[in-house]
Amino acid sequence: MADHVDRVLAEWARERPDLDSTPVGVIGRLHRLANALTQELVAVYREHGLSEGEFDVLAALRRVGEPFERTPGDLAQNTMVTTGAMTKRLDRLVEAGLVSRRVSEVDGRGRVVALTVRGRELIDQAYTAHMANEHRLLEHFTPPERQALQVLLTQWLSRFESGSG
Repeated sequence: MADHVDRVLAEWARERPDLDSTPVGVIGRLHRLANALTQELVAVYREHGLSEGEFDVLAALRRVGEPFERTPGDLAQNTMVTTGAMTKRLDRLVEAGLVSRRVSEVDGRGRVVALTVRGRELIDQAYTAHMANEHRLLEHFTPPERQALQVLLTQWLSRFESGSG
């Protein structure tokens, strides 16, 4: 059952037999999967009127629990974007009535971002649909296969993020 990556590997084996191109078998497939999965995930966000970044912000606020608040810096860190990018996302979400911004009661110079009632309702609906979509995307794997995949990816990501992999 050859796929696109197998064809790429065969071409490199023919053209550069002096190089070991076997990492393409893993990295190439992960890259193709990441691109395809992103499109599948973003489609669900769009159904709820959200971009990927807006979904990330609302989800980061929702999962922190009552009172569903974080500082803009915490949100930027939790969604892995710059503070400038976060400001743009927050501006759009405030305009849409999904979050509010206020001065921090702890630090008068700081700001706090909170989910509005409308924002909480939307992220709850969007997250429910998102989880159904992710279950659909993994349905071809048995539970043990999912667990094995999760263990391998967790190990790799941990090593990568620690700088040892």
